[in-house]
Amino acid sequence: MGPTASGKTDAAAELVARFPLEIVSVDSALVYRGMDVGTAKPGPELLARAPHRLIDFLDPLEPYSAARFRADALREMADIVRAGRTPLLCGGTMMYFKALTDGLSDLPSSDPAVRAELDLRMAREGSAALHAELAAVDPEAAARIHRNDPQRIQRALEVFRATGQPISVLQDRAAQPPAPYRFAKLALAPADREKLRARIGERFSRMMAQGFLDEVRALKARGDLTPDHNSMRAVGYRQLWAHLAGEGTLDEAVALAINATRQFSKRQLTWLRGMEGVEWFDADAPDVRERLAARVGALLAG
Repeated sequence: MGPTASGKTDAAAELVARFPLEIVSVDSALVYRGMDVGTAKPGPELLARAPHRLIDFLDPLEPYSAARFRADALREMADIVRAGRTPLLCGGTMMYFKALTDGLSDLPSSDPAVRAELDLRMAREGSAALHAELAAVDPEAAARIHRNDPQRIQRALEVFRATGQPISVLQDRAAQPPAPYRFAKLALAPADREKLRARIGERFSRMMAQGFLDEVRALKARGDLTPDHNSMRAVGYRQLWAHLAGEGTLDEAVALAINATRQFSKRQLTWLRGMEGVEWFDADAPDVRERLAARVGALLAG
């Protein structure tokens, strides 16, 4: 586990080369086909060395959820175990990790009338206003959900309207049992947060050089996607889409995307710090790969 741009994918590929492991991706954007550059999806050469499950199997039109991920991941993990290997979960979608390890709460289904009202208010008042409303009724959820994440803000308010209880409380009451596995939680993150900020900026510049804008332009040109689709709300995609729709210059969009990615990394780290039993590894330490390998070897032996 770890924040974006911390080197998780390369580290996981190295572990696969050394141990009987198989990677299951834990990333809400890598599931989508045609979203390669902006998601830093592993390329053909790396995938040949270290195949990943749960990437590249959905069209961007399709929604994907923590519940669906949990079912898909448990299926793939069971298949890996049957083959005599150990699943190596790798990614940065912390909500998916929590759903897998702790189970999912039994939340009410969406109410179309309430959702329509919240959609209207979101368009009229903006996400910051609704985020402030959420902070008043569920400060814990508001602390976890960024004010520029309208989908999760609306869902949290919708659940409060339907039940009278904060979504943060309901999510702690798992309706499904935890997955039948022993999880070792290894977090890879630079100890120096400024280095992580710099990495994020450098990686986004590489993405732009690799054709990220053209990728978003092609997705927009399909004609069946909108900024409201889950896939197009991914960090980077929504900022470049807005630029292509005439909202600001490209330089402004890039700056907004880099800042949004840095904010996203902070939320990932907040999730990680709130998890129990996490072992931290400094991504910039010269011996980090050997330390990771030693720990994984010990876990597999035990």
